[in-house]
Amino acid sequence: MKQILVIAILFIAMGLQAQPLTSIERKVLNDIDADIPYHLDLLKRSVNINSGTLNKSGVREVGDMYAEELKGMGFTVEWIDLPDSLHRAGHLVAWRKGNKGKKLFLIGHLDTVFEPDMPANPFRMLNDSIATGQGVNDMKGGDVVMIAALKALFKEGLLEGTTITVYMTGDEENSGKPQSVSRKDFIERAKQHDYALAFESANGMNTAAAARRGSGDWRLEVDAKQGHSSQIFGRNGFGSVYEAVRIVNEFRNQLSKEEFLTFNPAMFLGGSDISYDTAAQKGTVSVKTNIIAPKTIVVGDLRFISAQQKDKARATMQQIVSTNNLANSKATIVFREGIPSMFPTKGNLELVRKLSDVSLALGYGAVIPGDPMSRGAGDVSYIAEYLDCMDGLGSLGAGEHAPGETANLKMLPMLAKRAAIYLYRLSR
Repeated sequence: MKQILVIAILFIAMGLQAQPLTSIERKVLNDIDADIPYHLDLLKRSVNINSGTLNKSGVREVGDMYAEELKGMGFTVEWIDLPDSLHRAGHLVAWRKGNKGKKLFLIGHLDTVFEPDMPANPFRMLNDSIATGQGVNDMKGGDVVMIAALKALFKEGLLEGTTITVYMTGDEENSGKPQSVSRKDFIERAKQHDYALAFESANGMNTAAAARRGSGDWRLEVDAKQGHSSQIFGRNGFGSVYEAVRIVNEFRNQLSKEEFLTFNPAMFLGGSDISYDTAAQKGTVSVKTNIIAPKTIVVGDLRFISAQQKDKARATMQQIVSTNNLANSKATIVFREGIPSMFPTKGNLELVRKLSDVSLALGYGAVIPGDPMSRGAGDVSYIAEYLDCMDGLGSLGAGEHAPGETANLKMLPMLAKRAAIYLYRLSR
């Protein structure tokens, strides 16, 4: 894995003679500069709409706002509804169909992790460069970078004849289950394209994501003999908590040094009366201190760079759970599929090289593949097995998924310019 990335970095570094900007490309850059005040206002307006994944009306409102922008560029716009059972707003899709060049599939999302019952954090400037607000970077900033790039191309007539689909999901942060339903249309449309480009936040101007780790969940349940606490370590055994701790620690001992693999025990409940709501990700527990806890539940996630790594890790975890159990205890583990991984294929790495060429032409410096450990999972991974993919074309900021999330608005014009020239060259 590291060898692939090293080769790609060397390959990119060798290609420092970038194709210079053309006169039409320079016009695109001027259009972006002229429209930046408008697009910053668009970002502010969209951030001030709460669009937490479960806030269906808010997600739809942001979608409608972006839909108007895309309609104005000649895109056909459609809203993809999902079954009521998924409790999700659905997705915004916009497309243009032409007969020349590569077919591009552009990915954004409308939702954020901030639900209406969380403290409000409206858009506001912290200084002359940095703005804060819910979703300002992840990923309303990225959505606006995409819109600004497309609008500049549209103004110069450079979208004519192209095939471009913009797909903004409404539940990226907490996808509707099963994903075979919530991502069915997304996957089928993506298969009709040559390249998929996602506008999640950029990890700096000089890296892009040729790979993203996948994610899934696991749930460990341990049952043990209940008894008086004075008899623990004796005839009543060790209880469920000690066995759960043994298992989780053995996960760490055997797997924590494997490259790109992580597993996080996020919630640990042990006692005599336990309930856990999988959908709400909440649990309750009660117990007396003089009782050996008969039940423990541990839930967590697993992140991996490939399906093979995922399967190997699961097999190891299952073996740990099933063997060498402490006296009078029994353990089971269940795995749940989540988002697949995006492996750094040659095609993905080539997309990074082409972005690097554009970045050099603009004077921004070379772009290299980013570290997969620096990102979570994302929508682009659902389609990574079908076409060449790249991520990280969005805004630049910090603190995603936290109340103080920020975006650097001084960088937004540069990111939009890079995206515009990149899309133009790829579509040719």
